[in-house]
Amino acid sequence: MAAEIATLENQTNDPNLWDNPDNARALLQKKSALEKSLNELKDLESEYKNLADLYQIAPEDTDVISAIEKLAQTAHTAKFVTLFNEPADNDGAFLFIQAGAGGTEAQDWAEMLARMYTRWAERHGFTIETVEEHIGDTAGIKNVTYRISGLRAYGWLKNEVGVHRLVRISPYNANGKRQTSFASVDVWPDIDDTIQIDINEKDLRIDTYRSSGAGGQHVNKTDSAVRITHIPTGIVVTCQNERSQFQNKDMAMKMLRSRLYELEMQKRAEEENAAKALQKKIEWGSQIRNYVLYPYQLVKDVRTNVEKTDSAAVLDGDLDDFMLASLQQ
Repeated sequence: MAAEIATLENQTNDPNLWDNPDNARALLQKKSALEKSLNELKDLESEYKNLADLYQIAPEDTDVISAIEKLAQTAHTAKFVTLFNEPADNDGAFLFIQAGAGGTEAQDWAEMLARMYTRWAERHGFTIETVEEHIGDTAGIKNVTYRISGLRAYGWLKNEVGVHRLVRISPYNANGKRQTSFASVDVWPDIDDTIQIDINEKDLRIDTYRSSGAGGQHVNKTDSAVRITHIPTGIVVTCQNERSQFQNKDMAMKMLRSRLYELEMQKRAEEENAAKALQKKIEWGSQIRNYVLYPYQLVKDVRTNVEKTDSAAVLDGDLDDFMLASLQQ
């Protein structure tokens, strides 16, 4: 970590750093977050030495024992920093949530997932920005794309990719019957310019259209929204929430670069580890996590077998145990 901070420090001394303000801010944010993490690890080491000395003097002191238990829990979480070792793990992330078949039920479930991840991001101090959102016909959302900024947002979220299944008594069913709904989650890194992705302009089809989202009269009267199709891969990215067509195109290109990077990582995973590649695929009926609200309360990850009975807490963003277990795998 110290070596990475030193590298970033050298980059901040580049006289041309602020030629690209977005990259400059991202670099400084990354450096600051790494310095914070390093200082936290140093503080843990110092606290450990102090408590070890105190325990030698007063091994039965309840305050000392309580402090040791608290330090052990903090260290348990801190050690997972070492699991973020892939090139894009320290980057921010784009998070895409798509309602499955089932109309209002699935669209309501997609909105519940959107709130869950928003709450999780807030708990970690990440900033979250809506890139594009399509509201459901009656309730909920058809799909939404978020940009989540902060150190290791992608590292945390990358294993959330897949189908999420909800079982509950439907609030939209007059007969009060149990309902099963599905929604899919996709995640790709918000890569910076240190990761080179070459895109041939001839491989792109760029369409503009009138935004359907919020944004006032300007959005509704001009073709400011942008859709970019990467013809060789079939990847389609869209953005409609920025103020101008230029800004929407810039954000869409950023998402495209990130999607192409993630595609390349998946290809490598297929070559190196077929099991890992299978985990990345999104297929209806092959959910990665079940959220059961009736006839009992249980959220269970089918890959790691981690489960929690406090489903309300999970839906309020308590996801770290699931994510850490996936990282350990």
